[in-house]
Amino acid sequence: MTSPQRPSGAPSQDEYRILRDADLRDYFASLPAVASLLGGAPAGWSIGEVGDGNLNLVFIVKGTKGGIAVKQALPYVRLVGESWPLPLSRSHYEYLALVHQAELAPGLVPAVLHHNEALALVAMELLEPHIIMRKGLISGTCYPRFVEDITTFLARTLFLSSDLAVAAARKKEGIAAFAGNHALCRITEDLIFTDPYRQAEQNRWTSPWLDASAAAIREDLDLHVAVSRLKLKFMGGPEALIHGDLHTGSIMVTESETKVIDPEFAFYGPMGFDLGAVLGNLIMGYLASPGHERSAGERRSFEAWMLETIENVWAEFSRKFLGLWRAGGHGDGYPAVLFSGETGAARLEAERQAYMERLFGDTVGFAAAKIIRRILGLAHNIDFEWIEDARLRATCEARALRLARAMMLGAPSFRTIGDVTKAAKKLHDWQPDFAG
Repeated sequence: MTSPQRPSGAPSQDEYRILRDADLRDYFASLPAVASLLGGAPAGWSIGEVGDGNLNLVFIVKGTKGGIAVKQALPYVRLVGESWPLPLSRSHYEYLALVHQAELAPGLVPAVLHHNEALALVAMELLEPHIIMRKGLISGTCYPRFVEDITTFLARTLFLSSDLAVAAARKKEGIAAFAGNHALCRITEDLIFTDPYRQAEQNRWTSPWLDASAAAIREDLDLHVAVSRLKLKFMGGPEALIHGDLHTGSIMVTESETKVIDPEFAFYGPMGFDLGAVLGNLIMGYLASPGHERSAGERRSFEAWMLETIENVWAEFSRKFLGLWRAGGHGDGYPAVLFSGETGAARLEAERQAYMERLFGDTVGFAAAKIIRRILGLAHNIDFEWIEDARLRATCEARALRLARAMMLGAPSFRTIGDVTKAAKKLHDWQPDFAG
């Protein structure tokens, strides 16, 4: 990164401060490459803070020629406030992840234009006219390119950073590079795998309708065992470089393009966590859909597309992942020298299928954990939150909780992605007994 002369009033390159509009104007005016991209006099640039996430500030800066998106980490959780401090280093890990993901899956993440580690700042390509996918799904919009793009991203980022593709030493260097992102991992360990299953101060749900469901989950030891097994995999399974927070709010889309954003939770973890995040959020979008109807049945075609998309995400990911393995499985896992000849090749192919079955089981479990935390934990999904009728919202959430419990406890009985969509479809019109 360049180190230009700092004009009077511009924030120091090596001292953290929370930036405001005027700071950004001076700062980017001091960076010739960025200023040229924006175009025009800095005084004429439009700058606005648009962040609606849980952790960071996000600005859009526009000049006469173009625009950029700017993300600055705050020293605390934005959703909660200064009572929950958070290390600024997460911005550096996001930068590293974006660089790695751009190498592994070109064109599927925003281009990084500038990074300042001291300011915990990343400037990147402005994605227009893209919107956050979650908002598009709430409006009932279908995205025909999504399956192709997200499965390419998942297959390439997961396979190409795993022991199936890279030498053990290189893989361990990757693990070490992201090992310091443990504070973000701890958020996941608490908010997804622990807090929804106990009395936690920051938990919330749609009360009073889900009071009984929340209490039942806090007492469900079978579920506690199942989620603890998933937590252990998350904590101790560095299979590949994962995004770590790959929900539909971390994906920006048009009908012809998909971009994955916000990888600040990235580290080397279980592949099924990213896959489960995508599928779990699509399932929630499907089960929340009736709450956004203006007239009965108006979203049926969209909901059919959602179910088809859920099935196709797994099918296409599996096809692409196996294709990469067959063509380039040169890592230290499953060394080729042990599987020579026709018999060895056949045995390795059988092992590939068994590997995918195990990965699918992990995916189903992690998807369930993602669903439960978004209904009973701290940070909720607008898929449900934007349903104005609280009882209807609780009905949609109860359906999702019922499915998630079945998925987490009965993962072995969900042998195919069709089993998952069949169960989701069955619950689409189920009516919970809130009086019971």
